[in-house]
Amino acid sequence: MSTNRKKPEDLRSHRWYGVNDLRSFGHRSRSSQMGYSREEYAGKPVIVILNTWSEINPCHTHFKVRVEEVKRGIWQAGGFPIELPVQTLSEPFQKPTTMLYRNFLAMEAEETLRSYPADGVVLMGGCDKTTPALLMGAISMDLPAIFLPAGPMLNGNWNGRTLGSGSDTWKYWADLRAGKITEDDWKGVEGGIARSPGHCMTMGTASTMTSAAEALGFTLPGFASIPAADSRHAQMAAKTGMRIVEMVWEDLKPSDIITEKSVDNAVTTCLALSGSTNAIVHMIALARRAGIPLTLGHYDDLSRRTPVLANIRPTGQYLMEDFYYAGGLRAMLKELGDSIDGTQRTVNGKTLGENIADAEIFNDAVIRRRAVPLMPDTGLAVLRGNLAPDGAVIKPGAADPKLHVHTGRAVVFKDYADMAARIDDDALDVDENSVLVLQHAGPVGAPGMPEWGQLPIPKKLLQKGVRDMLRISDARMSGTSYGACVLHVAPESFIGGPLALVQNGDLIELDVPQRKLNLLVSDEELARRRAAWVAPEPRFTRGYGAMHQIHVMQADKGCDFDFLQREGSGCAGSGGSGGEPEIH
Repeated sequence: MSTNRKKPEDLRSHRWYGVNDLRSFGHRSRSSQMGYSREEYAGKPVIVILNTWSEINPCHTHFKVRVEEVKRGIWQAGGFPIELPVQTLSEPFQKPTTMLYRNFLAMEAEETLRSYPADGVVLMGGCDKTTPALLMGAISMDLPAIFLPAGPMLNGNWNGRTLGSGSDTWKYWADLRAGKITEDDWKGVEGGIARSPGHCMTMGTASTMTSAAEALGFTLPGFASIPAADSRHAQMAAKTGMRIVEMVWEDLKPSDIITEKSVDNAVTTCLALSGSTNAIVHMIALARRAGIPLTLGHYDDLSRRTPVLANIRPTGQYLMEDFYYAGGLRAMLKELGDSIDGTQRTVNGKTLGENIADAEIFNDAVIRRRAVPLMPDTGLAVLRGNLAPDGAVIKPGAADPKLHVHTGRAVVFKDYADMAARIDDDALDVDENSVLVLQHAGPVGAPGMPEWGQLPIPKKLLQKGVRDMLRISDARMSGTSYGACVLHVAPESFIGGPLALVQNGDLIELDVPQRKLNLLVSDEELARRRAAWVAPEPRFTRGYGAMHQIHVMQADKGCDFDFLQREGSGCAGSGGSGGEPEIH
C-alpha cells in the first residue's frame, strides 16, 4: 500500500474527466447529459458499484435498496458513485448450474473495472458463486475493492418447526418420497422455508464464502453475519460506501490484503464453520488469482488441526440468524485463537486481530468454545487413490459415521439423466451397502460441475428407513446438503479420469481416516478398460460454452480458466494482477 495519499490528479478517473482534450470533453458533456455538473465528480474518487441484483435472484432482492444506501455513503464521503449491473448468478434458477458462469462473472467484473473510469469498487454479492466471482475479478484488476455481503435470510418456519434452506428441503423431500409426510405438508414447507430477502441461512456455500471474504479481509468487520433483513445490514452498507472512498485515497488494494496468511485465515474459517465443500474450489481459484498456490494438500493439512466451532446446519443444529445473535463470525474468529493470524490487514485499514479484539460469544451452544468443539478437526477431508489421483473431497461431519470406512459394490449411472430415470426403479440392483456412482458430472462433462453430488437415496431403500449411503461423483454438492458424498473427483470422467472406468459390481473402498478412495480392480483390468474407452463428443460447438470446455481447469485447480490464473500460482496461465493496458 502506498504510504502517501493520492492527489486528485493521481486518480485513475482523471484520465477520463480531468484532461483538457477532446475525449475528456466527450466524457464531461455526456455526464452533463445525465444531469451531473462538474462539481459533482471533478477531482473526486469515482466508485463503481458492481451490483448483481436482478428480478430472478431472490437472495439479492434487497440489493435495489442496499445500493442506494451504498451510494449515500459514497456521496457523504466525497466520492462519485456509478452503479453498473453485472451478470446475476441466481443459484435456484440458472441452468445447468451457476458454476458454469462463475468465471463469466469474474471476467465481466475485471473487464468492467478495466474499461470504465473506476478508482475503486464496491462488490455486491452473496448468492453462492457471486462472492468468489466478484472477488476473483477484483483481485485480478487490483483496484481498491470492498465486498458487501448479501446476508443470510431469516430462519424458516413451518408449523412451529424451524426450517433451514436446502437441508430441510432434502430432508422433507426424502420423507415425501418415503410416504412419511403428505403433499399438504410439503406445500407448507415450501411456503415457510424462505421468508425474507437474503441467501441461505444454513452453512451453505453463500454463508461459507461471505464469511471467508470477511476473514480474508475484504468486508467491514462483522458484516458477513448480519441477516439481510436486520436494519444493521443497511447501516453497514452505507459505511461500506463511506469506507471505499477513503480506501481510494489510501490506495489500499487487494494485493495489499491477500497474502498466504490471509488465505490460510479464510480457509481456517471455512473449516471452523464446517462450511461448504464448494469453498475448496472457490478458495483455490481466489488464491491463484493472487499468485498464491493453494493446494488440496494444504487444505487438508489445515483441516486436520482446525476445530469445528460453529454449531450450524447441516453439520450442526442452529442457523445463521442464531449465529449472529451468538456473537457472529468475529466471536468465532477470536475463539480460534492462534489458528488465526491476527496481523493480516483488512479493508478498514486495521488488522484482523484488531477487528476481533473485543468480540464475545453470547451463546456457546451455537458458537462452541475451543475446549469443547462440535468436532475436534476434519471439517473437510481430501481423499486420494486410484479412483481420484488428483484428489476428491468429503464432509465427514455431514455423513453417517459408519460410512467413514466402507467398501461396497458400485451401482453406476452414466450421467444425470440415467440416474434420474433409474434411481427409483424397483428393479435397480442396489442395497444399503452399495456405492452409487455418477459419471459425467464434472467441469467439462456436465457441463459446469453442477450440485448433483448428493445423489438421491433409491426410493425402495428410503421406504426401508435408509437415510445415508456412500455416493461418489465428479460433481459438487450444495453446502446445505448432507450425507456420505464423495465429490470433486479429479480428473473427471468426461476427460478420461478413472471414474469413467468404473463398472457395475466393482468394489470401491473409502477410508476417511486414512484419506483413501480406491477402486478395487487390478491395474491390468484398468489398463484394458482405458484402452477401450472412447472420448465423448464435446458438449458445445460455439459461444461461451465452447470457450469454457477448452479452458476450464479441473476441480483441484479451482475450475478457473487456465489463462486467468496468475503466474506463480503453479498454473500455466499468465493472467492476474498487473499490466493494465493503457487507456486512450
